[in-house]
Amino acid sequence: MARWEPNPRQRLVRAALDLFTEQGYDNTTVAQIAERAGLTKTTFFRHFPNKREVLFAGQDIHGRLLADGIAGAPSTAAPLEAVAAGLDTLTESFVPEQREFGPQLRAVIAEHSELQEREAFKRAHLAEAMTEALRKRGVPDLAASLAADLGVRAFSQGFTRWVEPANRTSFGELARQELDELRAAVRTLV
Repeated sequence: MARWEPNPRQRLVRAALDLFTEQGYDNTTVAQIAERAGLTKTTFFRHFPNKREVLFAGQDIHGRLLADGIAGAPSTAAPLEAVAAGLDTLTESFVPEQREFGPQLRAVIAEHSELQEREAFKRAHLAEAMTEALRKRGVPDLAASLAADLGVRAFSQGFTRWVEPANRTSFGELARQELDELRAAVRTLV
């Protein structure tokens, strides 16, 4: 096994996605993922608690990046402007490889209810990170929660558009476009 090769975490994610696509999520084992990545099961478990979590790698980092971006927004920024700053910080961390395997990731998750539930948990985690960051800025609870929910929706919809093969727009720009559309939609509610 080629244990000396760099980026074991990234290799495990790639191997898992390939195997889930080829033979299905339920039919893929941790041992197969590790073997495909050229690693051992022990190495797999150093990075992930189970095969499901391979698909949601980085959730805690994403939450921290959103919170950092919100905290770094100008003090005069309205809640949705602070959320936009958080989205900018997070989307800047995404690399081209994530864009390349994005359609594959979306397809694997769409085929399995357990993964859809886990994705919903990830969205809730990101919303909580944004809500807490907004509260620290003095935004009231309800407004913080609503702004965070819109931010998660913009992130998710922006990601879906970003990974489309014909897309040439940056993830950050797409997330901001989505947030602007959501903001306009909210204005029509009153």
